[in-house]
Amino acid sequence: MKSIVGLTFAALLASSPVYASTLSVCIEGSPEIFNPELSSSGTTLFVLGQIYDNLVSVKQGSSEIEPALAESWTVSADAKTYTFKLRKGVKWQSNDAFTPKRDFNADDVVFTFQRMMDPANPYSKVNGGEYTTFQTRLADTLQSVKKIDDDTVAFTLKEPLAPFIGIMAHQSLAITSAEYADAMSKAGTPEQFDRQPIGTGAFQLQDYQADTAVRLIPFANTWGAAIGDESRTPKVDAVVMAISTDATVRLQRAMADECQIALYPNLADRETIEKSGNLNLVRTPVASTGFITFNFNDDALKNKKVREALAHAIDIKPLVDVVYDGMGKATGSLIPPALWGFDEKIAPYDYDPQEAKALLKEAGYPDGFSTQIWAVPVSRPYMPHGRRAAEMIQADWAKIGVKAEIVSYEWAEYIKRSVSGESKVGMFGGIWDFPDPSEIPNNYFTCDSSGKPSPSNIGGWCNKDFNALMNQAGAITDQPQREKLYKQAEQVFHDEVPAVILGSADAITAVSKKVKGYKEANFGTSRLAGVTVEE
Repeated sequence: MKSIVGLTFAALLASSPVYASTLSVCIEGSPEIFNPELSSSGTTLFVLGQIYDNLVSVKQGSSEIEPALAESWTVSADAKTYTFKLRKGVKWQSNDAFTPKRDFNADDVVFTFQRMMDPANPYSKVNGGEYTTFQTRLADTLQSVKKIDDDTVAFTLKEPLAPFIGIMAHQSLAITSAEYADAMSKAGTPEQFDRQPIGTGAFQLQDYQADTAVRLIPFANTWGAAIGDESRTPKVDAVVMAISTDATVRLQRAMADECQIALYPNLADRETIEKSGNLNLVRTPVASTGFITFNFNDDALKNKKVREALAHAIDIKPLVDVVYDGMGKATGSLIPPALWGFDEKIAPYDYDPQEAKALLKEAGYPDGFSTQIWAVPVSRPYMPHGRRAAEMIQADWAKIGVKAEIVSYEWAEYIKRSVSGESKVGMFGGIWDFPDPSEIPNNYFTCDSSGKPSPSNIGGWCNKDFNALMNQAGAITDQPQREKLYKQAEQVFHDEVPAVILGSADAITAVSKKVKGYKEANFGTSRLAGVTVEE
């Protein structure tokens, strides 16, 4: 991988006259790693979604699951075995350290999942070995992944799992190269496998500088181009992703034509974008939920009365109005209005400071206590203004004697520290990557069969009733019955107050009028393949 240390975004663009067309994209944070299995961050997966492919994917702009590296699949009569027929002739990318000697095949699929399944696999613990999506969605259910022949793989489950195909579309379950892993292991540098990516996607990594830019170049031999799929064919000669946590800066760059796509501008800047003259406002309904979580290793916060007090002390409606710029909906339902399973009967906790004070007194904290509230440092649909949300909660809690210090970090560091359980009151959220209600509740609020919290369960809440309902809903295919179970789980969640749901809003994107073919994803990440830039 070439170094670009010291180059600014403008310098990167200026240094690229050889390219006939460069697509510049302003993104909100740095990728934390270059292997999708090790991340559940939408920021990271947007970058890696251009490099790697899954067996299946969500069709852009819809909720339909479509073939990707798998051309087709069949399901056994007992709904426990999924057999995938793999696409032939798919090429792997290369870099300075590795040149593939074979095409993608079943060995790559088996390796990808064995790394996550088998603690004895040589790569199991490389670079931390935390596989959030796998551990929360498949670890307890997936029994085996077996090669039938070079072009066929069978996944066998211990019990039926209704959202299985949707889960397989999650970008963090993208397929990696077994041959590349073996080469890095023999070279004594297995950690490079996750840092210098080799994928099958439309683009490959050329350069990366943390907190500055990611540079991608087209992968000419990608399978999308080979089969004539325009939506999976690179149409530009380079992609430069400028990294800026400031939504205002991203929009300014877009208005100055320094970047043609600006992700997650401030929702309040809708009118500015529409009147800019050179930009289109793309508004996308996305299923997302933002929340604050309570750390169950904290003596005060593991007391249910304290959590209830803090919930009743937050004036949710004005917070949602301000933080989501008039585009949010205040709700107590863990599953958002955009998805089936949303329970409109579960309202936000009543704003009642007097009740909150009484609950604190009953819990043994008549004079309040001190804590922290973490603020998401980037703008996401589930949390457009993390700092402002933290300030409003801080002010509300001060009225009942609770002093909350606001804490934040750069995005990758924020994720790392949150997942390690450092936050007392953490702020997080999620965007659904596939159209099933189970994803975010399972990622952030469940525990495995041994009682270990999922990697993204930053508060460490484990509730047997909630887990049982979520597991039961995932093991059946009858949607009305599944919806009933999810609503029961949501009620348990609301009653136990492991977190306070804040809200969510549609995503907006500023897109240059020179850009053609860009489709914002309703679920998962948007692809830059198929996108062109007019001169």
